[in-house]
Amino acid sequence: MKGKEHFDAVVVGAGPAGSTAALVMARAGLRVALLERGEYPGAKNVSGAVLYGTSFLERLLPGFRLSAPVERYITRRSIGFMSESALFSLDYKSSGADAPPNNGFTLLRPQFDRWLAQRAVEAGALLVPKTVVDGLIREKGAVKGVRTRREKGELYADVVVAADGVNSFLAREAGLRGDFSLRGMSLGIKEVIALDRQLLEERFQINGNEGTAYEFLGSVTGNVCGGGFLYTNRESLSIGIIVQLSSLLRERARPYELLAGLKNHSSILPLIRGGSVKEYSAHMIPEGGWKMFPKLYAPGLLVAGDAAGMVLAAGCYLQG
Repeated sequence: MKGKEHFDAVVVGAGPAGSTAALVMARAGLRVALLERGEYPGAKNVSGAVLYGTSFLERLLPGFRLSAPVERYITRRSIGFMSESALFSLDYKSSGADAPPNNGFTLLRPQFDRWLAQRAVEAGALLVPKTVVDGLIREKGAVKGVRTRREKGELYADVVVAADGVNSFLAREAGLRGDFSLRGMSLGIKEVIALDRQLLEERFQINGNEGTAYEFLGSVTGNVCGGGFLYTNRESLSIGIIVQLSSLLRERARPYELLAGLKNHSSILPLIRGGSVKEYSAHMIPEGGWKMFPKLYAPGLLVAGDAAGMVLAAGCYLQG
């Protein structure tokens, strides 16, 4: 390997799965490169942005709450059943959920992903942003590294972790997966709406670090299979819809019109009135479950995160 840049592991994609993999391997004393195509981790990552199952983060990063860019802790959850003019809700509220161990919290991915990647850097990983990976390097039937668009951009490694998102071109190139079924894929679109903190807390009847998560079913997506959500951040709201691709195409619906319908619903409009849209984003979601898992490994290659279809779709909300 003389003259070649060699690592124990190269991780492609600095989302939560990629950064976690880099963090764990760096802690184990491995020489790790963490590659990210965006200007910084989180620049291109999208989700509704409620994180549940915080016990995992506590095991990975004890005391993470002291430094993580958490927006609000979820103390109230509501499942709403919508008609075109009405909303019926089932609510759950816990006064102690804003104290450790928390059930879940809202976050903004550009901030959270950057924070998590920095933990990997502190453990010894090398973060390389603004780096597009074009393909795999193969030798004698095994993956030996990746080709990037940087000058002298070949990076060699004993193992490559493909955490490059739902479309994972690396997993495709390795022959670990084919095309997704439209029935197993959904499209999520989201807006982040800035709103005065005091006004937000008055409207949602929350205080301090308390937060609320709403999930909606019914007419929120018309005749398209899907649902909607509304989450409280410190000084903003995350609102969006998630729709099944096959159903969206069959109904010839426009997703941005479905989102506009949610925002203008008589039960939602008073909650967001006066806010200003600061972010609009869209993201493909693999929610086909176990049946759509690709083969997760090949000689020299491991697939993780959305690239591996690892999204738990077991109800009216998704966990990835």
